[in-house]
Amino acid sequence: MSNDVTTSYGGPPPVPPERRRRKLWVAAGVAGLTGVVGLAALGGVASRDQKSGGQERTSDTQPAAAPRQDGGAPAEKGGKDAGDRGGEWSGARDERGGKESARQVPCDTDKLIQAITYANANHGGALDLARNCTYELTRSDGGNGLPVIRQAIALRGHDTTIARAANADPFRILAVARDGHLTLKNVTIKGGQTVPDLVGGPPATLPAMPPAPALSPTGQETTKAQPKAAKPKAAKPKAAKPKAAKPKAAKPETTAAKPTKAAAAKPAKPEAKAAKPKAAKTVAEVAPLVQPGPGDGAGLLVDRGGQADLEHSRFILHNAGGNGGAIANYGTTRLADSLVEASNSAGTGGGVFNVGVLRVENSKITANGANNGGGIGNGAPAMTDALSGGTVWVWKSTINRNRALSWGGGLLDYGGTSTLSQSEVVDNHAGNDGGGLAAYSESQLALEKVLVARNAADDSSGGLAVAADSTAVIEQSTIKENVAEQYGGGLSVFGATVVLRDSEIVANRAVALNSVAGGLYNVDGQVRLERSKVAYNFSNRPPGGIYTNNDDVTISRDSAVTGNRPTNCVGSPVIPDRCFG
Repeated sequence: MSNDVTTSYGGPPPVPPERRRRKLWVAAGVAGLTGVVGLAALGGVASRDQKSGGQERTSDTQPAAAPRQDGGAPAEKGGKDAGDRGGEWSGARDERGGKESARQVPCDTDKLIQAITYANANHGGALDLARNCTYELTRSDGGNGLPVIRQAIALRGHDTTIARAANADPFRILAVARDGHLTLKNVTIKGGQTVPDLVGGPPATLPAMPPAPALSPTGQETTKAQPKAAKPKAAKPKAAKPKAAKPKAAKPETTAAKPTKAAAAKPAKPEAKAAKPKAAKTVAEVAPLVQPGPGDGAGLLVDRGGQADLEHSRFILHNAGGNGGAIANYGTTRLADSLVEASNSAGTGGGVFNVGVLRVENSKITANGANNGGGIGNGAPAMTDALSGGTVWVWKSTINRNRALSWGGGLLDYGGTSTLSQSEVVDNHAGNDGGGLAAYSESQLALEKVLVARNAADDSSGGLAVAADSTAVIEQSTIKENVAEQYGGGLSVFGATVVLRDSEIVANRAVALNSVAGGLYNVDGQVRLERSKVAYNFSNRPPGGIYTNNDDVTISRDSAVTGNRPTNCVGSPVIPDRCFG
């Protein structure tokens, strides 16, 4: 940083000796000064005592909000410049690099902790971390290796790493509190670990999907028998209702021997009381959004109301006992030109967990693992209270080589909204359903110009699973070369709604002995194909293209179902219109 930084603020040359020392500190950083105490005495106190007559007020002409683009704090009211603020940071930029002025932090972990502490106490600012330095954290405070970010603070590295020591006790690296704003640039965050908590302890699983239909060697007898078997199931609940009414009539008889008036009143009260806990449970489901779990986000935790801008950075080798192996976002987080890799979660979101607002731009989520949502988990099913997802927007990014023990190898959306555009979801794996993506519990999923390819599921839905009243709109996208063991090699729909426009489901496979529907498998859902194609998919039993148990699969005249093996739609309980062979 050159002396040009100081001249951009204007003002007369320093005359008193102490003002000269302060100006040199702004120009040269903290080199030669030791400790935050010295910085505070030189900047925070001296600058306030020496302010005179509005000499250095030319910084008032600069926009106050501009510094927030790089994480710097806006100038204080009253027009203080970098010289007058001393221990605080200004939003001025030098003429060469365009960077805002920042305080230099030597390659010393204690100095980094002290600098963040000082920034929290003095309206935030920017810290330039040492080049090619690893700040190794060996201890924590409140479960966090670095002080919680409570102001607008930028950590700007130069091939810099902040890592938890391998032999240190478990703790996360970074946390952003409410109203805090972290900007992270060119920094690697490595090795965070959090202890298991109630959310991340026992595996959280989703309800099982319908089993694959058992077929005869020809596929004809069982597929005809299956709808007949389904009809008695639908009729049984009707017969069960009168049975349920008979015990109600029997209860007054059994209670008649006792005081009948009291007995008749008591059954009505428990029913009214039983309705109240149901309403209370729905309220309790929202409560965890306010308080993140202690095991969430081993690399970074962003609390509700907090913000994080992560640019040209890496999050690697994290292990969370809760949700969000590397990052858990309850606030607003932007991940740009960055990498989240080789991290794990005992709950949901091996790479990133979200219940707030998450933007992923030009980034890569790879080789992460979790119980659900190996790469990204938007919301979470849980053993206690489920967390409904927030908003996820993925643009020009790659989600690949992630694994989930249950649902959503690449991405799981549980009750949230996820939009993927110009991105790839490839080479992910799920132990149950949704090798690439899974949308569950009234989720809203949108794919535009997305490639869903080479994903695998040990049960159904090799590429994409949409279930439980969720909605998916798939436009100008390709679902290809995905593999499921049982059914729905490309796409499975369970009681949900899916629209495909200008898209294709091609060359997917269902590979088990009794597998069906290498392309599209629908149970009690609604699927509409517009200018789309289901082609060259494969399963061991017919149909290889489209299987549906209802007549809610609509194929437009400009769509095509062709080249699937052993059949396109023959063998399905219901054969959609305009599906031949």
